[in-house]
Amino acid sequence: MAGKIDLKRLPPLKALRGFEAATRHQSIRDAADELCLTHPAVSHQIQLIEEALGVALFAQEGRHIVSTAEGRLLYPYVRSAFESLLEGVEVLQRSARDKPLRVQTYVTASIRWLARWVPDFLQQHPEIKLTLTTCAVEWEFDDAHADVGLVYCETAPDPARFHWVPLFDYALYPVCSPALLDRAGGSLTAADLLGQPLVAIYTEEQNWEAWFRSSGTAYNARVPYLMVDTLAVALEMALAGRGVALVNGPFVDQDLAEGRLVRAVSHTAVCPGAWGLICRQDVKETPRVRTFIDWLSAQAARTLP
Repeated sequence: MAGKIDLKRLPPLKALRGFEAATRHQSIRDAADELCLTHPAVSHQIQLIEEALGVALFAQEGRHIVSTAEGRLLYPYVRSAFESLLEGVEVLQRSARDKPLRVQTYVTASIRWLARWVPDFLQQHPEIKLTLTTCAVEWEFDDAHADVGLVYCETAPDPARFHWVPLFDYALYPVCSPALLDRAGGSLTAADLLGQPLVAIYTEEQNWEAWFRSSGTAYNARVPYLMVDTLAVALEMALAGRGVALVNGPFVDQDLAEGRLVRAVSHTAVCPGAWGLICRQDVKETPRVRTFIDWLSAQAARTLP
């Protein structure tokens, strides 16, 4: 392990920028213009270094400055240090760019919405690599293993810790296949649904009760026809004409538009919370996170009716 560096022996590091620019230009004024500082500010930086080192770094010749022998001796070391630091920053930035952006969401959101947009994002931003992880039942954003999450939150996350961008209301509405609706006589009421094969997600069984209550229909507390673990499975059953699924987001827009699914009943229940994008506050302005959030927010705006 490298030994400790005695930083107390160094002059003020911030002032070295003024020294480097003034030496390169042989001009206090040009150095001040480059660094967006005032002429006295750069002069003060140089004075601090001279006092710390006990030597004069510049001499006045008429209206101009020239480096002293001591200034010429120090300059290549300062220049080399800055170049080495810049190289280290560039290596770090390249390393950060090479790391994939980790996006967390749920199985259904991934399959039925996010996967539709991700290829376009990667085509427009080839400099960003992306990995998409899905979970079936874990709703919490795992900031230790993901940079951004597309998740549902019943209440807005703690703003001191998380940056939150809501995208969609948590809107519940039942869908089924046209064939199932035809078998039911071509139309259904909320009460009629109690006689149909309902498909429920076991972590969201309360959603059916909330939807019936919102429609003004007394809910029969019996267990629905079938319990499944994801909305993706429920929708496959609905597509096959085997049941009525309750959708909680923009995950069947294409199926509805192309006639593979229909609204079983027109009533929609808007529940507390929203679908949105989440990340830690300390990473929200990093270029790849900001680019992804801004881009996907724009796609979501296009999805809204």
